[in-house]
Amino acid sequence: MNTTMELPALDAPVLEERPWAVYSACRDADPEIFFASTRADERAAVAVCNACAVADHCLEFALETRERFGVWGGTNERERRKMLRG
Repeated sequence: MNTTMELPALDAPVLEERPWAVYSACRDADPEIFFASTRADERAAVAVCNACAVADHCLEFALETRERFGVWGGTNERERRKMLRG
């Protein structure tokens, strides 16, 4: 009697670029709020970031890659542009 069970293969997350992302508070959130069309969605995204253990890493990534769109690390596009200008 064979007691082993075949499990389906799971895709491993791609973590080379953002290994911290596995710990992000947004990993299960609706991505639409992070690319907000309304101020309410933007506030909802920032609220998720405020509860995130890796928001600093996320913001650092967004600044390094000059991410132009969305909420990253609790900041919107305008706030990141301001940070980059110094």
